[in-house]
Amino acid sequence: IVKTFFRGCVWTRWFGVDPALRVDVFGELRLGDAFAGVSQVPGFHNDTRAFLFQGKRLSSGADATERILQKLRNKKEFTVLATVKQETLNSGVILSIHRSEQRFLELESSGQRNEIRLHYRTQGQQPHTEVFPYTLADDQWHKVSVALSASHILLHVDCNRIYERVVEPPSMDFPEETSIWLGQRNSAHGLFKGVMQDVQLLVMPQGYISQCPDLNRTCPTCNDFHGLVQKIMELQDILAKTSSKLSKAEEKMNGLDRCYCERTCSVKGVLYREDESWTDGCKNCTCSNGTALCEPISCVPPVCPPDSAPAYVPGRCCQECQREICSRLYLHSVKPCSFCGQDRTMHRVAPSICPELNCAESEQMTLPDRCCNVCRGHDFCAEGHCCAEHSECISLETGPRCRCRDGFRSLRDDEAYCEDIDECAEGRHYCRENTVCVNTPGSFMCICHAGYIRIDDYSCTEHNECASGQHSCDENALCFNTVGGHSCSCKPGYTGNGTICKALCDGLCQNGGTCVSPDTCICQQGFTGKRCETDIDECSSGFVECDSRATCINLPGWYHCECRDGYHDNGMFSANGESCEDIDECGTGRNSCANDTVCFNLEGGYDCRCPHGKNCTGDCIHDNKVKHNGQIWVLENDRCSVCSCQSGLVMCRRMVCDCDNPTVDLFCCPECDPRHSSQCLHQNGLLAYSTGASWVESCQQCQCLQGEVDCWPLSCPPVDCEFTLIPEGECCPRCVTDPCQADTIRNDITKTCTDEHGLVRFSGSSWIKHGTECTLCQCKVGKSIQTHLGLCSNAWCVKHARPQAYASAVIRGA
Repeated sequence: IVKTFFRGCVWTRWFGVDPALRVDVFGELRLGDAFAGVSQVPGFHNDTRAFLFQGKRLSSGADATERILQKLRNKKEFTVLATVKQETLNSGVILSIHRSEQRFLELESSGQRNEIRLHYRTQGQQPHTEVFPYTLADDQWHKVSVALSASHILLHVDCNRIYERVVEPPSMDFPEETSIWLGQRNSAHGLFKGVMQDVQLLVMPQGYISQCPDLNRTCPTCNDFHGLVQKIMELQDILAKTSSKLSKAEEKMNGLDRCYCERTCSVKGVLYREDESWTDGCKNCTCSNGTALCEPISCVPPVCPPDSAPAYVPGRCCQECQREICSRLYLHSVKPCSFCGQDRTMHRVAPSICPELNCAESEQMTLPDRCCNVCRGHDFCAEGHCCAEHSECISLETGPRCRCRDGFRSLRDDEAYCEDIDECAEGRHYCRENTVCVNTPGSFMCICHAGYIRIDDYSCTEHNECASGQHSCDENALCFNTVGGHSCSCKPGYTGNGTICKALCDGLCQNGGTCVSPDTCICQQGFTGKRCETDIDECSSGFVECDSRATCINLPGWYHCECRDGYHDNGMFSANGESCEDIDECGTGRNSCANDTVCFNLEGGYDCRCPHGKNCTGDCIHDNKVKHNGQIWVLENDRCSVCSCQSGLVMCRRMVCDCDNPTVDLFCCPECDPRHSSQCLHQNGLLAYSTGASWVESCQQCQCLQGEVDCWPLSCPPVDCEFTLIPEGECCPRCVTDPCQADTIRNDITKTCTDEHGLVRFSGSSWIKHGTECTLCQCKVGKSIQTHLGLCSNAWCVKHARPQAYASAVIRGA
């Protein structure tokens, strides 16, 4: 590790850091001595290269971008490091990872407002900006480190910890087409002017320690703590589930002497073991690896002696030799000879043995294979038959016969046993084009291809989704029917892929307005005009009535009641200014009375009074300096403000801009700058603003100053509630009572819930309810209640019955 000394702290080079945890942005971009408006210059040190940025585009290629994103993707801990020397008053982006207007990670320094800003998207994919008041753009070398660990963020500048905050955790889930830019956000905005060196991304906790090793890490990071808490909760779940499974397993083990498992086959309710064989009708089957494999029985024609003939025997699949006699059994039971071939007769018997027939003698028949006569039309099948499954018995003139049902073929010549015919495989079907044949027992089906509808059992025709309304086109798109589907095209005045079409407005809608139809904008609250270009001045319109101790301040899109000079808020932050109270300037020393006068506090101010009998000068004390009565001066730290001393009171105001005066200070009066180089381009690329102009874009206040655009988050009034929601089309959060509607839930991990099994859960943690698969529970903190156990909190559960429809339940905590 190579170290150099800078401003009393140690700066560590990167040779001692695991390369798998480090991203050298300059190295990944493969910068040479010169690169598209970026040139190599001497840096703060000579160990690595430094580059001068002159407001030109510098973005990484696809391969470099993927390598960088691969190391950052889904990480919960990382650090952004850079050594910079930024020009005074410049507002520019140091590093930006974004896709279109979605900023996933962006570090920005504003010299106009003296701020460091970190833009990112939360895990709920909501844009978020963390603002740190600090002057980085002063034309001096600075080392910057921004470390994020779960919901914990630290800012170090020159090895000094400047800010430490708890924020919403960022999301490092980057979509496709995400790009990485260095020195600016895009080709027109956020241009960094100055020198950069050692721009690094460290995928490690508290990466600033590699930058400043004297700042020893003595405590775990926030992500470490959250990880430990999560692991404890997971172990609790595993322990509870394992204990339950172990108890059930012990119960089963107590009733089992031994356990042998094998794959079996279940056929017609009968269980067969592995390699076991059986006969199913006239098929031989075997259980093989849990599957029943069957094939027809192969029969060899029998060779019979002269007094017998081949015949089928009930329960047998092949013919056997049978004697041609009429069995005494049949004679005594007065039953005819079975047609299945058990016995045959060639002899007649005495009529007195045969049953009496209920038909005329002329209607009686003598059959060669029966012992007794029968009537014509006799139902031979009613006497019993040997026709098995998929075969039916039909009664002929001279006896019964088996016949295979439609869709089946015979396994033997008497058709007593039959098997299914696969019409699809054998081409014996009638399915026509646009269909697919599917075999069924005894038949087949013709299924229509996707995008087609049925004409009859065998034919399908193209489905006109456009005519039937079964299409995916946007309501502002035209539907065109195609073969097997349809296509969508946005109507004139709309843009999109046809499935989603958005209205197209010439010049686009300003100040966050939404284009709802061609050339029609719906403005956000607080704006009006065809393009939402005009801010509604709620103060001058009489919409707002502030307390007498406050004054109405109009802001882009909204307003607020600000305490007048001489008053300050008491901490209640009432909307109309009722929380403003008088400042005792005399008691707090916040007055400018000279030593020869006496300070008297007044409502909203003070007075410097001369004691009786004295001749006072009327001088003022300002910044510990005496200012004479009537003296006028310019503030040392603000050349655009002028102050005067009037009978002991200091009065300050902004310099009045007279654009007709050729000697006007353009720094204080940028609106008087007529040069085109001082104009700025709007984010949409279609509008130009003069220097000094301001506008609102994507919930940010933007201002044009001498050709550079600087944007910062709109100021929102404080909200003191647990659940907040930013309504669509608005920029500031509002309080809601339903946690299912909330964008943000304020969690305090020092408070806990007790679940249904008595396990302690931290606020904000989630778990699946034991014994269920579709109930998600989360511990939330409501208003704390003092009990004999201390603080009381609760948990809420949502059941995923269907998207966007949840049932909630409350579990009371200890």
